[in-house]
Amino acid sequence: MTTILKLENYKVYYETPNGYVRAVDGVNLEVEKGEILGLIGESGCGKSTLVMSLVLPKPPMKIMGGRALLGKIDLTKLSWDERRKILLTKLSIIPQYALDALPVIKKIGAFLSDLAKDKNIPEDQVIEKFIERIKLVGLPTNVIDMYPLELSGGMRQRVIIALSTIFSPDLLIADEPTSALDVSTQRQVLELLRNLRDTGIVKSIIFVTHDIASVRQIADRIAVMYAGKIVEISSVEEIIKNPLHPYTQGLIRAVPVLGINYKKKRLSGLPGQPPNLLNPPSGCRFYPRCKYATPKCIKEEPPSVNINSRIVSCWLYVKEVPKK
Repeated sequence: MTTILKLENYKVYYETPNGYVRAVDGVNLEVEKGEILGLIGESGCGKSTLVMSLVLPKPPMKIMGGRALLGKIDLTKLSWDERRKILLTKLSIIPQYALDALPVIKKIGAFLSDLAKDKNIPEDQVIEKFIERIKLVGLPTNVIDMYPLELSGGMRQRVIIALSTIFSPDLLIADEPTSALDVSTQRQVLELLRNLRDTGIVKSIIFVTHDIASVRQIADRIAVMYAGKIVEISSVEEIIKNPLHPYTQGLIRAVPVLGINYKKKRLSGLPGQPPNLLNPPSGCRFYPRCKYATPKCIKEEPPSVNINSRIVSCWLYVKEVPKK
């Protein structure tokens, strides 16, 4: 398969007066052409930092090492002008707060005019492409003459999706695209994103969420992130039915199951809090919350191991090499 995005030992820190916050700390990850990769984890685990650093890294965010290859382009080496050229064309994002992404005092048409100037493309061509997209997302063409505040939340979300895919990017990042929407609109957005992939309008999607129910409906594979690290990667069904990493197991157990009375049986969760990434634990970052932790977990960071095409970073799955 063709790899759209490849991260190699990728590190993104935040510079603070007290030191560096290691928000993304040595991530290795691949996104294949034609797939939707779900990226899940608790709030503060580094999901949004990871994807925003690919699109628009800005202070106090700093890329501290590794590579981020979008095809043959190393995103870590791009200047601001070089990055602007590939935004919306090769790489695009539906931002986490998409409902507030459009200026409320500008009509959608004025925003398209600005976009045409920025990309040095005739305005009529941009409007033509946008009309194609809004028809695809189920909006009337007259939204061009409307202000964002005249649109419902679901309509604004679909306008953002139309804008983010207007030039058919290779990789679309959807950062918590359903978090502020009602259940019915969430389903419509998930179906729309899947359709964009299925029709080839975008080649691949990274779907960032903390909602396991949503990611199960749309993703092909899931990458689980904890404290700046990827701890497990596998297919959706394998993650849901048989999670390997203790952190992933805790996430799955915390999801309510239909038919269980939680007044009688308490919903289980993860004890403790995620670590402070200004001074993360040595060894495995999950060990302070892990019931399987051993002295080795405290001292040494576990390697990533491949188990039947599943990637997991945990000492439970590392076989000891016999001493000769």
